[in-house]
Amino acid sequence: MSRLVFGFMWLVRLLPLRLLAGLGAALGGVLYWLIPERRRVTRINLAKCFPSMPARSRERLARAHFRAFCRSFIDHGVLWWSSREHIERMVRVEGLEHLSALAGKPAVVFAPHFVGLDAGGLRLSMEAPMASMYSRQKDPRFDRLLHGSRTRFGARLYSRQEGLRGPLRAIKSGRPFYYLPDLDFGRKGSIFVPFFGVPAATVTALSQIARITGAQVVPCVTRMLPEGGYVARLYPAWEGFPSGDDEADVRRMVAFIEERVLEMPEQYFWLHKRFKTRPEGEAKFY
Repeated sequence: MSRLVFGFMWLVRLLPLRLLAGLGAALGGVLYWLIPERRRVTRINLAKCFPSMPARSRERLARAHFRAFCRSFIDHGVLWWSSREHIERMVRVEGLEHLSALAGKPAVVFAPHFVGLDAGGLRLSMEAPMASMYSRQKDPRFDRLLHGSRTRFGARLYSRQEGLRGPLRAIKSGRPFYYLPDLDFGRKGSIFVPFFGVPAATVTALSQIARITGAQVVPCVTRMLPEGGYVARLYPAWEGFPSGDDEADVRRMVAFIEERVLEMPEQYFWLHKRFKTRPEGEAKFY
């Protein structure tokens, strides 16, 4: 099955961006009904985060998210196999000066889980010698594609299962670290902070990494465009981070994500079980 899927992605990557976007959105509309478990997770997440939103509006948002997610997945055909020039046309970078200003000093590019995060990360690797992490995939063919594509322009990739030792060395050597710390990774190394008012297990590693390496944190959010393609926007480096208070730092990180979610709610990673880990004594959501 994976060969058929990847063969399809290799072929359709040749379409104009607008047609590729339309194809991905159409597939997302179909998959919304074919993947009931992820549909259920998305609905629960949206109900918890936006309880005052009318149910009909949340349903429209859930469907829009599936369309955006499938668009981003189909776009991986471009990221995996197309030329540098094609990717540069597909992904525009704004605010690169905020990273360039650090001039090789330790830096962490904080990239929350919006659907365009892979497009943004690959595009930034064309501009700077990036480092990043990934989770090994069960499908070996998919794992090879992910690893090969993310390193094709010189980035270094470290397995999440191997911990942070490699990324810390990379940061200290002057490689910006493209870091995605906003999923539920369980209790270890996490504290509960509100995400849209709901306690969410959130790792404190961003402030710890910054403290250990002396790195500055430069947020980056990649927005999917309606007509096809993306804009990866880098924000000014955070001042006073880390603060010495891990909980305050995590709350600052989550507040930044919430602001960006409200700007483009359909593009956040709602398929993920963000509230899987619950405080002691609290019932499970999923």
